[in-house]
Amino acid sequence: MSQTATIRGVILNDTKTPIYGVNIKAGSDGTTTNENGFFILKIPVDKDITIIFTHIGHKRVEAKFNLKNGQEIEFNPVMSINIEQIATVVINTNTRQKVDGVVTISPEVIRTVKGANPGVENLLKTLPGVNISNELSTQYSVRGGNFDENLVYVNEIEIYRPFLIRSGQQEGLSFVNTDLVQNVDFSAGGFQAKYGDKLSSVLDITYRNPTGFGIRADASLLGGSIAAEAVSKDSKFSGIIGLRYRDNSLLINSLETETNVRPIFADVQTYLTYKFSDKFHLNFLGNISLNKYTFTPKNRQTNFGTLDAPVALLVNYDGQEQDQYLTNFGAFKANYFATDDLTLKLIASAYHTAEEEYFDILARYRLGEVNSNIGDENLGDVEFSEGIGSQLTHARNDLDALIFNIEHKGDYTLDDETTLEWSVKYTHEDIRDRQVEWEVIDSAGFSVRPPIFDISNNQPYEPFEGPLVAFQNVRATNAVKIDRLQAYAQWSKRTMLGNNEVFYNAGMRIHNWTVNSAIPNQNGVSSSTQTVFSPRAQFAIKPDWEKDMLFRVAGGVYYQPPFYRELRDSSGTVQPDVKAQKSFHLVVGNEYSFKIWDRPFKLVSEAYYKNITDVNPYTLENVRIRYRAKNNATAYAYGLDLRLNGEFVPGTESWFSFGYLKTEENIEDRGFIARPTDQRLKFGILFQDYVPNIPELKMYLNLVYNTGVPGGSPSYADPYDFQTRLRDYRRADLGISYVLVDQNKMYTSKWKQKFKELSLGIEIFNMFDAQNTITNTWVRDVYSKRQFAIPNFLTPRVFNVRLSARL
Repeated sequence: MSQTATIRGVILNDTKTPIYGVNIKAGSDGTTTNENGFFILKIPVDKDITIIFTHIGHKRVEAKFNLKNGQEIEFNPVMSINIEQIATVVINTNTRQKVDGVVTISPEVIRTVKGANPGVENLLKTLPGVNISNELSTQYSVRGGNFDENLVYVNEIEIYRPFLIRSGQQEGLSFVNTDLVQNVDFSAGGFQAKYGDKLSSVLDITYRNPTGFGIRADASLLGGSIAAEAVSKDSKFSGIIGLRYRDNSLLINSLETETNVRPIFADVQTYLTYKFSDKFHLNFLGNISLNKYTFTPKNRQTNFGTLDAPVALLVNYDGQEQDQYLTNFGAFKANYFATDDLTLKLIASAYHTAEEEYFDILARYRLGEVNSNIGDENLGDVEFSEGIGSQLTHARNDLDALIFNIEHKGDYTLDDETTLEWSVKYTHEDIRDRQVEWEVIDSAGFSVRPPIFDISNNQPYEPFEGPLVAFQNVRATNAVKIDRLQAYAQWSKRTMLGNNEVFYNAGMRIHNWTVNSAIPNQNGVSSSTQTVFSPRAQFAIKPDWEKDMLFRVAGGVYYQPPFYRELRDSSGTVQPDVKAQKSFHLVVGNEYSFKIWDRPFKLVSEAYYKNITDVNPYTLENVRIRYRAKNNATAYAYGLDLRLNGEFVPGTESWFSFGYLKTEENIEDRGFIARPTDQRLKFGILFQDYVPNIPELKMYLNLVYNTGVPGGSPSYADPYDFQTRLRDYRRADLGISYVLVDQNKMYTSKWKQKFKELSLGIEIFNMFDAQNTITNTWVRDVYSKRQFAIPNFLTPRVFNVRLSARL
């Protein structure tokens, strides 16, 4: 399949001196160590590979490996002269069938390519079918789905996000700490039954079990991180812990709105393992995260329009916003290796989030003509106001959520070719929410009423005597408990069909849930129980051809039982009887592996189609999703994803991506219109390079182009009346670094000997200073009474400095 894993390390003798010329054999492949004792070897994946280390005057060493595609590990054996050979070492990972169509991203690439929001999501946005049009956010949409339709696992434990976040500025850190990552798998659709009930994608992260002591640190103008790992002398206990701090002031202060902002984002995360015996291992994954965001806007000026008729919006602000999100997460995972063929697991986890969103902000605006006379001392000033008004927004939103999970998982290998996997999982969700949020708009001297009331107003000919009401007013208190029972079983088989290698996978999921609301909705419904069944299957064949190709087809029925946010309508009322959205997936793919310039390349092509029913329509503003809590729509999505990756530069990994997507929905049989995530074209590039004569000088280019999505409509607007798209999203981030210390070299300087890696670099975010938008602000013209869409721009060009080290 031309899929490989990488083993690297340094071979030492008893005195910790590197050994030159050690012969390393893995079947027909092999290599030798250099003068520093360093070696690197690529091996096939998903099978047992025995590697033999031999050297004149030293005892022979053998080690057995079974790794995932793209996985990189460090193995540092000590070759002895006077004692017997060390016992055979076995390094094994969970075998992953090649039928699943998973993209694997190297953790070294993730740690090297940082970006404005460093993390796994920063690289996901360069993959076809994945769209992120907000560099301040870690949320992403996949093949027409929204942010709530993506599954995230860390070591088989499901991860949750905060509920109330409405803008990328409030997010801070991704849950995934890249300093702890060993392996990253991503599936954009057609995934197996062992993954949960979501409509779009799966991000499957594996945190590593350390093999020795180490420290990794990173610091920049946006914050820093440090991670430490260690192993006990008897190798029974191992642990890794990471601390991160992020300050987005550099990015937020580059926006058009002048502010006083104090964003504090910090977390501590740990992954611990204790091996009671060879058969029983116990793991613990823990995380404490604090997002504290204080935002005091001062003023803003946005210029738009044309060269002939430039227009500017000037806004002065009073008030501030104070948000806080405190989340705690802990999970225990017990692994019992009953036999070589049977593994049993028990996972128990708890997630708690306490969220506050408080703001009172008064915005006074002027909309007017701009002085465009070149040479005039008042160039750029607003000389004549076409619109005046004010907006007062208020919120006192509190949410407290506690989620418990307990799950049994198992897998049994019938023979070398057939595997059975199963699971039973119980979840209890207890969510308490108070929403108090209103908005008053005064435009052109008049208080603007919400358009949902059918009240005649014949001013100035007749006086209007109706009450003054807020443009938006949401007041709701909810206490909701949800109990879920989930189970799956799946069968996988690898065999031969003639001379062709084939792979099968088939499975079934069942999901039963009960919603209990303390407050009945307007129809008197306070409780609802529903059950769905989700069959899924995959098939792949590797023909016995001279060209290395794999063909794959996957499909099934995917449900998304509603989470709390999907149950709450625009008035804040919980609707317990909301159904699960249902989607039929069909994915057809091809992988073609080949060589150019004697270096490996792979072209992955996938065409997909989704037919979605019982759709719960929503609006999207920045990263905030507001559902209608009604299953009154149908939808579809289809597209084509292409990705070419390989060593365009020797020793580095780069890729080029292209995606085409079309997704539309039909609400209440009014006809199909574009969905809020209908991003038609996508281009992504991740390119790494170095100076040939100065290999220590390295660079990366992370480039994304997405066509605009429908969005930015006024509040209460009918989506059928507002299908205007936001401008295209164009962004290029460039990073240049100089490697001061590399583990492939020996150094005489004492301070350099303390480091395994040390690099210093600069980053240019939004290198071409593209004016990207995330939403529109709507204001009224005093003369025509029409509304103008004022773009809310994202971050301009920003410079950053970064220092990375590993001990």
